[in-house]
Amino acid sequence: MNSKVAWGKSREVEVNPNRFLNIAHRGASGHAPEHTMFAYQLGKEMHGDYIEVDLQMTKDGVLIAMHDEKVDRTTNGSGYVKDMTLADIKKLDAGSWFNAAYPEKSQSQYEGVKVPTLEEVIETFGKNSRYYIETKAPEVYPGMEKELVRVLKKHKLNGQNTQSSKVIVQSFSQESLLEMNSLAPEIPLVQLISYSKPALISDAELTIIKEYAIGVGMNHKRIDRAYVEQVRHHGLLIHPYTVNKRADMERLMEWGVTGMFTNYPDVLEAVLKNK
Repeated sequence: MNSKVAWGKSREVEVNPNRFLNIAHRGASGHAPEHTMFAYQLGKEMHGDYIEVDLQMTKDGVLIAMHDEKVDRTTNGSGYVKDMTLADIKKLDAGSWFNAAYPEKSQSQYEGVKVPTLEEVIETFGKNSRYYIETKAPEVYPGMEKELVRVLKKHKLNGQNTQSSKVIVQSFSQESLLEMNSLAPEIPLVQLISYSKPALISDAELTIIKEYAIGVGMNHKRIDRAYVEQVRHHGLLIHPYTVNKRADMERLMEWGVTGMFTNYPDVLEAVLKNK
């Protein structure tokens, strides 16, 4: 990792580490089609602190809410987002797949629901909501970060500093996060880390991450108590994903994580209320 990151001041955790975050993963995606307005609305109603929005970018440069680079899994279309215009994307049905996959949760209103743009999400939920945004495959989408910052500043979501920002931006790409820091240093950043086996991280790596980010995120199945304690010792937040079982939520909270992504924010809210 590149350690030469310039900060105007020491990068301390300014998002309150004592306030546990319930992050609605792709919205309340255990209850409604992921990355649709229905899932986001349910996430808010179920006490999610943040709406998570994964970003892809269309051929004509519009940021849309979608997890995959291809539309195949979550729509009735096929192909890569980068090869499609927004008009192409808006022709797709982003809800019927959910009804077919989860008949016990199906609703007729999900049929034909459209893929939202980032701006549509912000215009729907406004400045009183908080957004946890991921730059997906930024190497595929040159200029993604610049467009993201433009949209966030247009809607005054970036704030004056990391404490007043209504947004957290996460990415597996360190380069993408450094670009975000260069364009909008007031927006707090989280470094996602991919592990294929039990997680290990060095103090040196954590020191570098803290120069540009307020926290880290990773698959909850790869970490243990010692990992969590090491991250927290460095003053970083830790937001594992995707935690859907009550027992896992309780164990991770006991270890000291500062928030988590879940498809079931209602379940996490119930766990938090019982603490």
